[in-house]
Amino acid sequence: MGPTPLKAVLFDFDYTLADSSVGVIDCVRYAQRRMGLDLSGEEEIRRTIGLSVPDIVATLNGEAERGRSGEFGRLFLERADRVMAAGTVVFEAVPGVLEELHARGISCAIASTKYRYRIEGILDREGLRHLVGAVVGAEDVAEHKPDPGCLHLALERLGVDAGESLYVGDSLPDAEAARRGGIRFVAVLSGTTESPVFAPYAPLALLDGVAQLPAWLREQRLAPEAVHG
Repeated sequence: MGPTPLKAVLFDFDYTLADSSVGVIDCVRYAQRRMGLDLSGEEEIRRTIGLSVPDIVATLNGEAERGRSGEFGRLFLERADRVMAAGTVVFEAVPGVLEELHARGISCAIASTKYRYRIEGILDREGLRHLVGAVVGAEDVAEHKPDPGCLHLALERLGVDAGESLYVGDSLPDAEAARRGGIRFVAVLSGTTESPVFAPYAPLALLDGVAQLPAWLREQRLAPEAVHG
C-alpha cells in the first residue's frame, strides 16, 4: 500500500471491541416473548448482532413480522436498559490497542448500531472514554449500516476525511458501509462472519481480532511512529 496517511481508525462495537451477546440474547427473547413470537436459538441471535432492528425481526421471525419492528425495538430497549451493560464484556486487548493508537497520534471513534449512550456508559466503566474521540450510535443517524451515514458522522466529529481513515468491523454490514462510504476496511474474525464471506469486499486485511491491528498498521506503514516525551 505504501506510506498512506492515516489520521483516524473507526471501530464497530459489538464483536469488534466487545462481546455483548449475553445481553442481546436476553433482550431479543424478552421482546419475542412479549410479542408472542417464537423464541430463537442462541446462535441464531448471535448472527443478527450488528443488524438494524427491522432486519433482526425479519431474520429471526420472518418478513411478515418486519412491520412490528417498532414494537420489538421498544421492548428490546426496555430490557436492555436493565441488562445490557452488565452483559457486555470488552475484549482484553482493547485498552492496549486504543492506547497505542492514541500514542501514535491516530484518532479513534466508534460507529455502531448500538445506542451511543450505552456504548459511552461501557467506555466510562472501563476507563476508556478519553481514548475515543467520537461515538456515533443508533440514535444519531436516520439510516443504519450498511448505510455509511454513521461513518461519515464519526469522521465529521473527528475532523478527518474518509481517505485518511479506515473502518474496522466484523460483519457484512460493516464492510458494505465502508465501501459505500469510500473508507478503507479491515475485517476482524472475532464475530460470527467467516473469512470467505468478506472476499467480495476485498478488505485490506483479515485479522483474528483487534489485538493484531497495531502490528498490522506498522507493517503496512500506515501508522506514524509513536510520540515519546
